[in-house]
Amino acid sequence: MEDSLPMGETDVTAQEGRSTAGPSPIVGEAAPEPPATSHAAGTSGWQARLRSLRSPGRPRIWFEILLIAVSYWLYSLVRNAVPEQKAQALANADWIWSAEKSLGLAFEETVNHAVNSVTWLIVSMNYYYATLHFVVTIGVLVWLFRRHPGRYAATRLVLFATTAVALLGYYLYPLAPPRLMNGANFIDTVLVHETWGSMASGNFKNMSNQYAAMPSMHIGWSLWCGLTIFALASAPWARILGLLYPTLTLVVIVATANHFWLDAVGGMICLAFGYAVSRAWYGSLPHHLPKWVPSRQGGRLTGVRSARLPRPSPEPAPEPETAGARRS
Repeated sequence: MEDSLPMGETDVTAQEGRSTAGPSPIVGEAAPEPPATSHAAGTSGWQARLRSLRSPGRPRIWFEILLIAVSYWLYSLVRNAVPEQKAQALANADWIWSAEKSLGLAFEETVNHAVNSVTWLIVSMNYYYATLHFVVTIGVLVWLFRRHPGRYAATRLVLFATTAVALLGYYLYPLAPPRLMNGANFIDTVLVHETWGSMASGNFKNMSNQYAAMPSMHIGWSLWCGLTIFALASAPWARILGLLYPTLTLVVIVATANHFWLDAVGGMICLAFGYAVSRAWYGSLPHHLPKWVPSRQGGRLTGVRSARLPRPSPEPAPEPETAGARRS
């Protein structure tokens, strides 16, 4: 008769001269691990989603068109909804003009009168101010979408963050442009030469906030275009044009008496903020990100230029065995 073993110890059974050991059904059996909690799974899913959003992806054209259209509509709505604090805006303009005079850099009036004396030049600048602000910016966005899809979202974020912080500047620091200053001798070139264009002049003045000159988004957007082209274009002439564009824009906003040069500095500060936001989100400046990226859908590669790989050379046929080798 076999002795019964106490519960919880190892059972040993003799079988064909060998002993096999097995754990007790109560103590030796390991408890099953509990399944992952829904909270942990939810946290992991949220982190994966965040990582996906922060990684460059292939942009979708209809989403981008809708996003840009809605964003610009909101920008215009908010900018024009800022109360036109005329008295404060004029006081701020007087302060900036005095500050520039104390620095010996109050050259806006001289440039305004000099360029205004050349009719064809000032009229061209009026149309430049009215149109290229939009045309070039949209053109650079389209170029990024087609030729640099991996850098598109990060570069677009720079533009959006720059514009968003500019709205805060319009609210906190209302500023009259030079052409609206009291006691100054600036010329409103759109009115004098009867050219259309400026949304803050002539027949369009009631459609736009007259006292939102600081910061200058003509400079913020043109410098964004110029730096993007300079960083990503391969042709030397294109890179040179990229740098000339914001430089010429600075001359135009001063010559048409729409901005002080300090407004341009404000636009540059906003752009620096935009780059900081993009770098914090994507972990790198836009031009350091990959040019071509895989699609987020189904693991299928899109936006990646295919390369023709050389075909592998065929392996040499095995040599026939000799008669001696077969006999051995």
